[in-house]
Parts: sequence; structure tokens; C-alpha cells
Amino acid sequence: MAMPPLALSLQFGRIDALARHRAALPRHRVARCIRHALEAPGEITVRIVDAEEGQQLNREFRGKDYATNVLTFDYAQSPMVMADLVLCAPVVAREAKELGVTLAAHYAHLLVHGTLHAQGWDHETGDEDAEAMEAREIEILAGLGVRNPYRGR
Repeated sequence: MAMPPLALSLQFGRIDALARHRAALPRHRVARCIRHALEAPGEITVRIVDAEEGQQLNREFRGKDYATNVLTFDYAQSPMVMADLVLCAPVVAREAKELGVTLAAHYAHLLVHGTLHAQGWDHETGDEDAEAMEAREIEILAGLGVRNPYRGR
């Protein structure tokens, strides 16, 4: 099955341990994760930020005064998926350690998760929607060679 075309911009803000995060996010791996989750052609920007920028964006756009792992700003779903995915490096690193997974595996999960949000998937609208989104994430991640991130919950 052919994957949809993707125009990708990958940006790194001011983050501690930048080399570690860059190593976990080579451009080809980021593109592969997103393309596996895309159902239509896409133009997506991925920005890796520090806790300060992550908290500012979450407060400004979601009214929540803390840094979260991934924020999705979706601008269009058809005929092309257009979105920004903002991942907060310190939060992603902390969660990966707590979950006992590699930084690269957790980034893969969050890139897939954010890309699904950009296409209208939503886990906060009810249990049925959350279960459907999780099942789709598990399926996509398996195709990427990443273990089920929801195992053991």
C-alpha cells in the first residue's frame, strides 16, 4: 500500500540534551511515523520544544498551565492534512523513563498520536472514541515495530 505524500518541516527549539533528542528523531524516522498515520497527503511541521515553550503554548491555546507531551494544531483535514505537532522534550523524556521505553519509541507513539489528532481522531470525547483511537495507534505502531504503548494499563 502506497503511503500518502508528506511535506515535513522538523524544528528544534532551545532544549537541554539537544543531541539526545536529535538522535531519537532523525528526519527519516519522523517522516515514517507520520506517513504511517496519514490517511491523506500532508503538510506537517514538527517542533521539539523546552518546558517553558510547551507550557506557554498549552496555557495560551488550551487554558492548561503546564507543559504536556504533544500539542496538535490542525488547520485542514481535506484534501490535505495541514498541522503543527509540538512535542515537549523534557516531558517526553520523563514519560519514556517512567514507562520504561526508549526515547525513540515514545516519540514514535506521540508522533502517531498527534497525526491522528490532526485528522480528527479524539480520545477525549468518550470511552468509545478513546478505545478506537488507541486501537488505531497500536495498529500503526506495530507496523513501525513499536510495542503497544497501552500494554499493562
